[in-house]
Formats: sequence, C-alpha cells, structure tokens
Amino acid sequence: MAVTAKRVLLELFSAAGPGEAPASVLVQAAALFQLSETNVRVTLARLVAAGTLELTGRGLYRLGADAQALARQVTSWRELEKQVRKWDGAWACVHLGGLGRTDRAALRRRERALRLLGFRTLGPVGRLEVRPDNMEGGVLALRERLYALGLDEAAIVVRATELDAKTEARARGLWDGRRLSSSYRQTRERIDRWLIAAQDLAPEVAAREAFMFGGEVLRQILFDPRLPAPLVDVAERRALVEAARRLDTYGRRLWHRLFGMAHGLVLTSEAQHDHAN
Repeated sequence: MAVTAKRVLLELFSAAGPGEAPASVLVQAAALFQLSETNVRVTLARLVAAGTLELTGRGLYRLGADAQALARQVTSWRELEKQVRKWDGAWACVHLGGLGRTDRAALRRRERALRLLGFRTLGPVGRLEVRPDNMEGGVLALRERLYALGLDEAAIVVRATELDAKTEARARGLWDGRRLSSSYRQTRERIDRWLIAAQDLAPEVAAREAFMFGGEVLRQILFDPRLPAPLVDVAERRALVEAARRLDTYGRRLWHRLFGMAHGLVLTSEAQHDHAN
C-alpha cells in the first residue's frame, strides 16, 4: 500500500483522537516517509476544505467533527473485550430492503458501518445483515453506533431470538471461526517477534516499521467481528489485543521521543478513504 501524505496525516490524527498537532511536527513526521513539506501542507489544506480536519489556530490542526465518530471507533480497539458480553443465542439484524438508491459515498459509509461492527449478509433478497447480539448495550447501543458510523437512519435494526434451525445454521456459518482464531494466534506471534527485533533497529527505522505494521494489526482488530464463544476462540482474541497494546505502547513512546507526539496503531485504508467523503 502506497504511503501518501493523506494516509500519514489521517493515521496520525486518528491515533491522537481529539488532540491537536502543529503543521511543523506533521511535516517532520511525514519526512520519515520521504514526503515533502509542500505535499504535506497542500494535503492539510485539502483535508480542511473537505471538513476532515479543522484549523484551530496558527498552524494547529485537529480532526473535524464528522471524522471524530470514526476516530472513536478506531481508538476503541484497546477496550475490545469490554465491548462484548456473554451471548444468549439471539441475533442483531439490520434490514436494508427498504432503502433507496443513494450516492457512492453514502453506500461506502453504509458498508463501512456494517463491516466495522461485524455484520454479514444473511440473504440477498431484502438484504438482511446479521451478527450475534453479544455487543455491550444490546441492539439499542448497536443501532446508535451504526447510525453514527454512517448507516442510513431509515434502516431497520432489530433483535431476533427464534430463527428456524436452517437459518440459524446458515447464520452461524457466515464466519470462519477456525480461521479467525488461527489469525489471532499468528498475528500475536508476529508482534512478539517484531518487538524483540525492533530493539536492534535505528529509532527512525523502528518508527517507520511500527507505523506500517501497526496499521496492519489495527486493520485486523478494527474489522474483527467480535464474535462470541463458541464461534471463535475468545482467549486467542484477548491475547492478540494484549499483544497489540504492547505494540501500541512501544510505538507511542518511540514517536513521542522522535517527534514529541503520540502515535500507536493506525487507521486502515478503507476507513482512511471514507474520512474524506
């Protein structure tokens, strides 16, 4: 994936949450990826014009209001296990059949909201999206999060408790639980190996690698469906998140030492793209 000024800036701001950053520091950080000052400043101006960033003072920038809901979703990965509860077998369902056509940007926001919160399509007819109802706060809280992330408010979000046996089996088969559990373990092992190897890297090289590797790890966690047992190995997922916290802490300390700003895990490409729409 190409490293562009837009990607670097959005990842830095998303990692920092509501905080501000001066253009001078952003220019220094972008130079780590061979991005010119002119490129960075032009990109900042474009992001402000699009409403993605706000200019809060002389050379100070922060995320715009519309981008902050997505940033909150991104930074919530650290508390992933607090976002889920024991599953009682019910399903959260989103019915999209009554929604009319809309522009591409709106469709992307709709799909992003559904995928970020782990929904999968149960059937093409009437477009029913489902996930286990194991998210903290239940369907009420899930509905609000979906709307905040870009789902059309005309969509119908409900809880289903009595699927027939055939539909229940089909719903449970929408995710490959074994593959997910294996991916948790493999990524955790990669993080552990990288943290050991990073001790021998020059700080600038380690910072750059933490940025790239961190983005890959966050993509996996951010788009994880947060399934309950017995659909996945929850213990493996918890171990992955704990390893990701260690990577995040290392990356933030390193970026603070180099640039005086915090940076840990970063935004994924899909989320980056939708920030500007």
